[in-house]
Amino acid sequence: MKVDAHIHFWQYEKEQQAWITREMKALRQDHLPEHIQTSLRRNGIDACIAVESSATELDTHFLVELARTHSIIQGVVGWVDLLGANVEERLAYFSQYPIIKGWRYRLEDREEGFMRDPRLRKGLSLLQAHNYRFDLLVGPGQLKETVGLVSDFPEMVFILDHAGKPDIRHRDLQSWSVLIRELAQSPNLYCKLSGLLTLAQWKDWSAAEFYPYLDVLFEHFGPQRLLFGSDWPILTLSGIYVQWISLIEKYMENLSSEEREGVMGGGMVYVRRES
Repeated sequence: MKVDAHIHFWQYEKEQQAWITREMKALRQDHLPEHIQTSLRRNGIDACIAVESSATELDTHFLVELARTHSIIQGVVGWVDLLGANVEERLAYFSQYPIIKGWRYRLEDREEGFMRDPRLRKGLSLLQAHNYRFDLLVGPGQLKETVGLVSDFPEMVFILDHAGKPDIRHRDLQSWSVLIRELAQSPNLYCKLSGLLTLAQWKDWSAAEFYPYLDVLFEHFGPQRLLFGSDWPILTLSGIYVQWISLIEKYMENLSSEEREGVMGGGMVYVRRES
């Protein structure tokens, strides 16, 4: 099964998608399953994981409802206030929706040292108790701090979004790769091959620019802990769907069929929730 482990859907509202800047104005419209289903079908994608895009419970409910009517959505990564005093109650409430496989909290927006916040630690402990996955949305300057967070919760499955956002545009490989090597030593951490297209110069990139970063990821995580993801529709700021999936498949052409299938079906790590 081929799975896109990172897709966003929304009905555009200025307040809900306030993160969409003027430079991203092409995204200021609805992006729904029917807008991407042709590309998914043409590229052999059988399922996808829908990831929150507005850091609200309303968005979580929206994705759950989309999954009811679109069978291609095999998992939802929602948002809940992990710092809230009632987080235990909210997780108990959301447990009625088995389509929710994990949660994401935008750590990249938080100050240095936030990953040691006891409120966050309590929230993560509750996620672990429910056997949820946790998506790590962090920037390259937070990777060192992320090492400690992941190692402190060895029984929890973490998934690093967008490979920790390396600065491909400015070809800053060295500092990122050192920390990726350290992060990848935690066997409970997986990594998405998503979001990289927009970390290069938009619509002015070559496939060769991504290869050194992919080399690092494949060397240290190995195909068994890498997940293909598109980051659609944000990807469209810099290219089209077929360009990204073709680039990844071309890169992997010398791997075994089992290894290629592992990466392209890596999103199933969300669906497999061992008790």
